[in-house]
Amino acid sequence: MKFKAINLFMLLPLLALISCKGNEKTSDAYGNFESTEITISAQATGEIMQFCLEEGNQLTAGQVIGWIDTTDLVLKKAQMTAQKEAITSKTASLDAQIAVFQQQKTNVLRDKERVEKMFRDGASTQKQVDDITGQIDLIDKQIKSVKAQETSVYSEAATVQKQIAQVEESIRKSTIINPSEGVVLSKYVNAHEIASMGKPLYKLADLREMKLKVYVSGDQILQVKIGQEVEVLVDQDSKTNRKMSGIVSWVSESAEFTPKIIQTKEERVNMVYAVKVLVKNDGTLKIGMPGEVNF
Repeated sequence: MKFKAINLFMLLPLLALISCKGNEKTSDAYGNFESTEITISAQATGEIMQFCLEEGNQLTAGQVIGWIDTTDLVLKKAQMTAQKEAITSKTASLDAQIAVFQQQKTNVLRDKERVEKMFRDGASTQKQVDDITGQIDLIDKQIKSVKAQETSVYSEAATVQKQIAQVEESIRKSTIINPSEGVVLSKYVNAHEIASMGKPLYKLADLREMKLKVYVSGDQILQVKIGQEVEVLVDQDSKTNRKMSGIVSWVSESAEFTPKIIQTKEERVNMVYAVKVLVKNDGTLKIGMPGEVNF
């Protein structure tokens, strides 16, 4: 009897531990925090003259980060501008030609009136009338020809203007402007390196709101709705969790096999659904940090 009492006394702590372990509450789903990352690429080709950012910098939308050398583009624009001015100057000469022909036509029209009057009085012939009418027709054709040349000149000038506009757009794109607010995750280039169209410059992520991607079983998915407010737990220390609030923003329409790195409420579940929960970042949440969710 004494031996049995001692054994029972020794088993009590173990039984208490097992009892506590059985009562320990586990979360409904587990996963990791992620964010939407965008890679900003160069929109021009040339030497990067200035590039002012470092990894970890907080950037604002519209912030100028640097610029790519535009010397060749500026010279090209100057050349095209001079070309356009030379083309446009032709119109002054054509306008002068049209003015001369118009004056000639005015003079011939006066002569025509006199000839027609003389013809009615029998003092001129039909040939004289026909000749002066032919002169007017000729002058009209000459005016039409010069106007066609003028139209061609204007069209040529408009084409050069479009080319100038393209160069101006390339010059504008040579200024590296940050498109949206976020934190620099990676920096791929430095000043005085050569950039080419589409070359990645840096990676950006908006960390003001993080997404906790978790996986739930088929039984749990019935509890989850988009827009639902849920409890989010993150590690505060090795023993305790910190509670935060989150909103379900996305639920997968199809099941997938359980990822190896993800725990589930029931480890025997093979098929799970991905769920994303939006959580406002107070500055402590990091990409890849583990989190838990209770629905």
